[in-house]
Amino acid sequence: MDSDRHPDAIARLIAPGLALSGCLYASLWRDTLAAEPLTAEQRSSHFPATPYCGMTWVLEGDGVQLLDDGSERPLPGRALVGGPRSRPAQFRSDAGTRCFMVAWLPEALHALTGVDLASLVDGCEPIESVLGPEWQALNDALLAAPDEHACQARLEAFLLPRWRALAQAQAAPPRRYRDWMENLALKAVAGGHGESLRQVERRIKRWSGQSLRALRSISRAESAFHQARGDLEAGAVLWSALAQDAGYADQAHLCREIRRVCGFSPEELRRRIFSHEAFWAYRVWV
Repeated sequence: MDSDRHPDAIARLIAPGLALSGCLYASLWRDTLAAEPLTAEQRSSHFPATPYCGMTWVLEGDGVQLLDDGSERPLPGRALVGGPRSRPAQFRSDAGTRCFMVAWLPEALHALTGVDLASLVDGCEPIESVLGPEWQALNDALLAAPDEHACQARLEAFLLPRWRALAQAQAAPPRRYRDWMENLALKAVAGGHGESLRQVERRIKRWSGQSLRALRSISRAESAFHQARGDLEAGAVLWSALAQDAGYADQAHLCREIRRVCGFSPEELRRRIFSHEAFWAYRVWV
C-alpha cells in the first residue's frame, strides 16, 4: 500500500485532568516543523463531523480552510473557537506548523461562556471576539508555550477555577459520542420534568448546537467506524454485516452516512487513515 506518511510529523492526543473531565474531552497536538519539506497534501488535515466544540491555538505557521467548492478561506486568527461540525472539514497549513487543539463538551462550553453554539456550527471565529477580553490572557499564554505539555497545563490552570465555580459534576469523560449523547439527553429530560419531547429537544439543541437527530447520526457512524477498526484487526470487514449490526437499513445506507460524516466511503476512509499523513487526527483520536 502506497503511503505518504512522514516519519517526523508529530500528532498526539492528550487527556484532560480528572477535575476537567466533564468539561474537556481531549486535546490534540500537531507539530510538523521537523518534517519539512511537506507536500500540499501532507500539510492538510482532515476532520470528521463532530458534536464537540473546538478551540485552536496556532503557535507557529499559518493556514487556510479548504471549502467544498475548492476555494480557500484564510484562518481568521491564531486563537480560534469553533462550534460543532455537521459535515467534515479540511485545513491546510502553508508550511511547518505547531497547533494545540482542544475538544470541548458543548454543554460545558455553553455553561462557562453563555455562547450561542448554534451560531458557531460549522464555523470558527477569533476567541477574543466571541468569548470576551478575559480570554486574551489565555491566548497569550498558550501562543507563547514551548510545547504541548505547557499548553495543557496553562489551559487547565485557567479553566479549573471557573469550572469548579459552576459546581458541575466531575463525571468520567465519555469515551464515545453515543455515551455523551445519552448523558446529554438524560440531563435534558431531568432538567424539564413534565415537558414535551419537543421542549426537551430544544434544550438539547441549545446546549449542543445540533438537533438530536443530527447527534444520533454522528453517534451511529462513529460506532460503525470503531467496529470496523476492530474487524480489521481481526481480519477483513464485512460491510453488509456491519451495517446491520450498527442499525442501518443496508450497506448503501451505511456508506451514505459515513460519507456524509467523513467525506469518504468506508473503504476509502479506512485506506486513507492508514496511509495518508493528512488523516493524522483520525489515527490518534480512535
